[in-house]
Amino acid sequence: MLKLVFLLEEPSMKNALDHLLPQILPPNVFFKLLPHEGKSDLKRSIPRKLQGWREPGVIFVIVLDKDKSDCHRLKQELVNIAEEYHRPDTLVRIVCQELESWFLGDFDALERAYAVDLASVRNKARYRNPDSLGDAKEELKRIIPAYQQGSGSDRIAAQMKIVTNSSHSFHVFVSGVKTLCEKAGKP
Repeated sequence: MLKLVFLLEEPSMKNALDHLLPQILPPNVFFKLLPHEGKSDLKRSIPRKLQGWREPGVIFVIVLDKDKSDCHRLKQELVNIAEEYHRPDTLVRIVCQELESWFLGDFDALERAYAVDLASVRNKARYRNPDSLGDAKEELKRIIPAYQQGSGSDRIAAQMKIVTNSSHSFHVFVSGVKTLCEKAGKP
């Protein structure tokens, strides 16, 4: 039995993954979501979790926002930590730029979650690649003023469909998790 332990930057990512992982994972894969209070809290926690977790069959997945960081450098830093603590099977995924980019990749989910019509903005060029938005959280608040990070992540993710999202980093995350499950399931 495979168990994935997700080390997350913040509670809003936990809210989202609570809804999204059942769409991604095979039914025989169990998961545990461990949110942290920001990037520095997560980074401090990673060595302790990787070193101290003794449950057999566990594979870690580390997920955090790119924000203003260099994506490749940030990922390599986390991969190096995983290798240092003898967890080379750890999957590291960086959300470009932030979780709200994934939400802006699914306008249908936004409309369902907030019962709004976004026809006037959904086809604008700026939203075709939500990962390129410098401040996706502010963009989301601008088009849906009722959006609140905590409750909004739960509300939107409950409406998301993994196949129709236009965020490239979302699809990299989904693909990485699926591939991890396939590799772990092979003898």
